[in-house]
Amino acid sequence: MPELSPETAAAPKPDLVPVRRALLSVSDKTGLVELGKVLVGYDVELVSTGGTAKALRDAGLPVKDISEITQFPEMMDGRVKTLHPMVHGGLLAVRDNAEHAAAMAEHEIGAIDLVIVNLYPFEATVTKGADRDTVIENIDIGGPSMVRSAAKNHTYVTIVTDPADYEGLLVELEATKGATSLGFRKLMAAKAYAATAAYDGAISRWFAEVDQGQKFPSQVTMTRVLAGSLRYGENPHQDAALYLPRGGHASGLPQAEQVQGKELSYNNYNDANAALELAAEFRGQKPAVVIVKHANPCGVAQADTLLDAWTGALECDDVSAFGGIVAVNQPLDGPTAEAICRIFTEVVVAPGADAEARAFFAKKKNLRLLLTDGLPDPRRAGQTVIPIAGGILVQDRDNGAIGFDDLKVVTKRAPTDRELADCLFAWTVARHVKSNAIVYAKDGVTAGIGAGQMNRRDSSRIAAMKAAEAAEKFGWTQSRAVGSAVASDAFFPFADGLLAAAEAGATAVIQPGGSIRDEEVIAAADEAGLAMVFTGMRHFRH
Repeated sequence: MPELSPETAAAPKPDLVPVRRALLSVSDKTGLVELGKVLVGYDVELVSTGGTAKALRDAGLPVKDISEITQFPEMMDGRVKTLHPMVHGGLLAVRDNAEHAAAMAEHEIGAIDLVIVNLYPFEATVTKGADRDTVIENIDIGGPSMVRSAAKNHTYVTIVTDPADYEGLLVELEATKGATSLGFRKLMAAKAYAATAAYDGAISRWFAEVDQGQKFPSQVTMTRVLAGSLRYGENPHQDAALYLPRGGHASGLPQAEQVQGKELSYNNYNDANAALELAAEFRGQKPAVVIVKHANPCGVAQADTLLDAWTGALECDDVSAFGGIVAVNQPLDGPTAEAICRIFTEVVVAPGADAEARAFFAKKKNLRLLLTDGLPDPRRAGQTVIPIAGGILVQDRDNGAIGFDDLKVVTKRAPTDRELADCLFAWTVARHVKSNAIVYAKDGVTAGIGAGQMNRRDSSRIAAMKAAEAAEKFGWTQSRAVGSAVASDAFFPFADGLLAAAEAGATAVIQPGGSIRDEEVIAAADEAGLAMVFTGMRHFRH
């Protein structure tokens, strides 16, 4: 790299740079004409390409085609139009460098002070399911080159890549009477490099993952768009923010309508997402209610009405439900909303709510009500990313599923139809409980949940204890664990956890199997009169 001349090195960097010539080349025409009119009002010469020039010209604005500047026609279906010294010389020239100035004068290269560029819609083209040739044609070459040249030379050149920044540019021009400040140019340069990095990352991922079928490419670039800062992270001394995937194709909590309540916190998002993901397991089924606390379900139920499902879920562990998160699988009605409002609830997530439900929630001004556009697909593909010291761990989402036909009866007694239904319900809940996970369920209602213990026996005992406490509190004749099915997210390494479930009154067990002591565990189940099925699939959730 050549060294700067002494004159350049010593020259003070300009703050305000008047905008006299602007180069505009955009695929997204949002706000283009309005911006062009303002620029013309400041006597800025507009230079443009293809469809951008046509849009400006159709609006009655004076525009020079890029070919007038380069003295070379656009060619090869527009692939070659801005890759030219007359363009990049005008972008990259160090204005107060005598050698650069002399080269500009000798070759009649005019300075370009402002670049408005956004890139070919590569990601949108991929999302539409376009064929390979169309996808390749939507890889922008000239655009990123201009963006990078302008951003590198931000001391003199302003680069704007996002129509959302047009307003800021107009404010800047008005405040400086047609110029831009160095601070603004630095800000736009940083955004420009982020834009080209994200764009190239999307292209590289498509080539590796889609075109070449590489699940884990040798290099990966993950890009996200800042949605906003959060009040703090898990604890007040931690800063936090919410980022969204590029392209805006996701559907989840960040895209939900927040009808009321305070701003969501980091913990609210984390817990509400756990509740939404579990509620989505019952998409299209009869009414279901999920109550979550600290990312673990503390009560889940299905019933003929949403109100009955709420009652069943709450009775599983009403102590933990205080200050919890509620998610449901269908639009909320007034009676259910009224019942939810009887206890302190942080967030309620639902795919809709009727007027009566909204009216009840409105009385609780601090309760956050989030209405989603349907429920996410629980079996959707994707990956999870976890940072560790010195690297990151990447894995597929746990979207595995089993049905009745996948179950293997391993005990002398086969489960009844009711026990099978309760097994699958408990299994559905258990996959969303932190390991070691044990879930008792009966008649579509969780009776007790044991989460996050260092051994499976303790999880079994904690879940049974919660079921017994609920029976005592609500005056039932016996714990709902009696006659229940119990689900274990991973195999029982010893018979002790299974025997703890039997002592609590469970009559059926669902677990993955695969332990070296399976025969010992099966024998213990037979001796206790339990019916047990293996799934062959584990659902650890650390």
